[in-house]
Amino acid sequence: MRAPDWLTARPVAHRGLHDAARGIIENMPAAAEAAISGNFSIECDIQLTADGEAMVHHDDALGRLTEGSGALLGKTTAELKAVKFKDTPERMMTLADLCALVAGRVPLVIEVKSHFDGDRKLVTRMAEVLASYRGPVVGMSFDPDQVLALREAMPALPRGIVAEREYTAVDWPEATPAQRRGMEHLRHAFRTRPHFVAFWVNELPAAAPWIARHIFGLPLLTWTVRTPEQRARAARYADQMIFEGFLPGT
Repeated sequence: MRAPDWLTARPVAHRGLHDAARGIIENMPAAAEAAISGNFSIECDIQLTADGEAMVHHDDALGRLTEGSGALLGKTTAELKAVKFKDTPERMMTLADLCALVAGRVPLVIEVKSHFDGDRKLVTRMAEVLASYRGPVVGMSFDPDQVLALREAMPALPRGIVAEREYTAVDWPEATPAQRRGMEHLRHAFRTRPHFVAFWVNELPAAAPWIARHIFGLPLLTWTVRTPEQRARAARYADQMIFEGFLPGT
């Protein structure tokens, strides 16, 4: 299966088209609506709750952008849906909420967050939600085991690996040394069989994504593009950018 052409047809809004100056915070409903209005694909993150739901949120704990505190994994769906984003009336969404809001109007690029503990309940719930969703969507993760879970649970869903050159214990404390080594150089690719790669823009060009793109024909997304220099790097080395902080074309 090839990655769909729509994956690289338009820039991808990182966590939606957010703009804190206008009170639009990443991964909240208004950020999704703004991306839809601009006809941009929406990249979003999902986290697992205590009762097995998929919540649309980047951080694994409350507090940076929201009211409250504590790990999402220790809270129920009802508790998290009551959480408000700071200085806004908006509340956290489930993946099903996001799908209902988007309703296929623009593509979704869903990143599965991982605690590197082998738990696949988040992908299981994602599969349940997407079973009735008819819009364009792909899944991806930094964790090769979660990409493998996507492959096994949803073989017809295009899947990707999010990657960078190296994985340190400081930046990836939940991953074991063996897991961190296994993430390097896309060496898991013959097992996970990704349909695309999303690579950190600051580390392009790099051998592994070059091989994936030019030898195996995998589309290359790059994240997170914010500056003019990064835009130029993305245009030179990747097929499409995952961006924030500006409007492409302006």
